[in-house]
Amino acid sequence: MYFASDNAGPVHPQVMDFLVKSNTGHARPYGDDALMDQVRDRLRDIFEAPDAAIYLVALGTAANSLALATLAQPFQTIFCSDVAHIHMDECNAPEFYTGGAKLTLVPGGDKMTADALRTSIQAEGNRGVHGPERGPVSITQVTERGGVYSINELSALTDVAKSYGLPVHMDGARFANALVTQNASPADMTWRLGVDALTFGGTKNGLMGVEAVIFFDPKHAWEFELRRKRAAHLFSKHRYLSAQMLAYLTDDLWLNSARQANANCTRLAKGLQAAGGQFMHHPDANMIYVKFPRHVHTRLQQAGAIYEADHTLAGDPDEMLPCRLVCDWSISSGLIDEFLSFF
Repeated sequence: MYFASDNAGPVHPQVMDFLVKSNTGHARPYGDDALMDQVRDRLRDIFEAPDAAIYLVALGTAANSLALATLAQPFQTIFCSDVAHIHMDECNAPEFYTGGAKLTLVPGGDKMTADALRTSIQAEGNRGVHGPERGPVSITQVTERGGVYSINELSALTDVAKSYGLPVHMDGARFANALVTQNASPADMTWRLGVDALTFGGTKNGLMGVEAVIFFDPKHAWEFELRRKRAAHLFSKHRYLSAQMLAYLTDDLWLNSARQANANCTRLAKGLQAAGGQFMHHPDANMIYVKFPRHVHTRLQQAGAIYEADHTLAGDPDEMLPCRLVCDWSISSGLIDEFLSFF
């Protein structure tokens, strides 16, 4: 019973099969392979963005950090939620790759609001040479607490950013999960709202290890290419990144996998609610933050359940303790029901 992270799930069999099929003969290195040409065409079509510049890297941290480095000057600050992944989980990589640009944390927790973002932007860029200049706004979609910004919420944030002339980056490590929740088009959730750069996630949704970086304005292309190479994230045998992404985009695998992960989460959430679980955040996609009694945690962990929980099992057995549960595409309904049987 593994609910710790969608990073831990298996690679989708269709992806593995396509990798094997791609492992014949020779292919041009460094992103000049024929499969990458197909990836670019597919993503431009999916996003209705024929001029978009599209690149692949193996890691989400690299994708976010290099995209932000391309959008931000080292003397600027990047505005993000105070629980954004680029703040909580990337070991200052954005600051490192930007050459020192700081992060300004917009208070409010899971989702930034337009008012809070405006207040944070107005508080910076006012000290001349002594303070940071205003830089990009980074939005995490799905959020780090499992929420999904609506199109209207995203529009309000991008409107604020654009009113100050600031570019917008979207950390879409779980972009597909957010998209199927919103039932929106990729274009409507990105460039039509004013998103300039997108980290289009794949690793959390069934790939071995690849993320796309999409710049909707190709003026950023050459700088990103230079930064990716300088940062040692340009793969020589690039076709194995391309093969994963192409398989992901074929026959809507990326959307179907996200739908299954979200459906698994819905099944789990309904069972937890029926068992008296106390939800800390509304589970909009494939991640749940919930509290349930210590004695249930004890039974689950003694049975081998693995999930994220930062507490001791010693204490009042009825105390409600928090945890995080994440569903990926591969979790069976039987596994979910087995987990729920311990309540």
